Amino acid sequence: MQSSRSSTHLPTPFPKTVLQPVLQTARGIKAFVTLLFDESGSLEPVWELSNSLLDSPAFHLAIASLKTMPEVAAILTERYMTPPYDLDELLQCPEGSLGYEYASQMKQHGFKALEPAIAIDSDTHYIEHRWQKTHDIWHVITGFDVSDIGEIGLQAFYLAQFQLPLSSLLIANALIASTVLQPESLNPLLDAIAQGYQMGKVAQPLIGQKWETAWDKPVTQWRKQLNVQPVGI
Repeated sequence: MQSSRSSTHLPTPFPKTVLQPVLQTARGIKAFVTLLFDESGSLEPVWELSNSLLDSPAFHLAIASLKTMPEVAAILTERYMTPPYDLDELLQCPEGSLGYEYASQMKQHGFKALEPAIAIDSDTHYIEHRWQKTHDIWHVITGFDVSDIGEIGLQAFYLAQFQLPLSSLLIANALIASTVLQPESLNPLLDAIAQGYQMGKVAQPLIGQKWETAWDKPVTQWRKQLNVQPVGI
């Protein structure tokens, strides 16, 4: 006897191509909310939020914009990579040089050179890897410190330079947290955002630089070459 239940009435599983973006968005929202209230200083929610944006339309638009800049298009095509940074070795560079100043600041704050565990299999993944690896170099060049407000100022610089989607969400997160939880910090935060954005608009694209080929070059010379007027100078 034929069953009266038709297979067409069974639930159809979501295809992975539909489900994966939904899950990524959900993880991103969770990370965003976690950042609002997390005082541990952990970077895990930041990386979770960043990973949720890797294949987003916003990131692909950012890549399209980068490809209009010849020096960035070239580094994208080349997929320029370097070995991990050796901070002790960089401290042997002349004082005032990028290598020395970068390594000194990293040692001062107890940071280790970041080597992102990101597979370089697309343009978005390459740019994600590159900005993460060189993030603390951007701190040295721009003069933004590693305080909460300094970090958001640098994110505004990123946003002006190539519309990194993570940056806009971190700025939004900081504005919400400041308004609701620390209203006394709102004006300094807004000043840092305005300054970082304006600096980023007039500077040459930092994401297109091969810093590692000129560690010995003075930071002042890098800034002049890239048209960066650093914070506090």
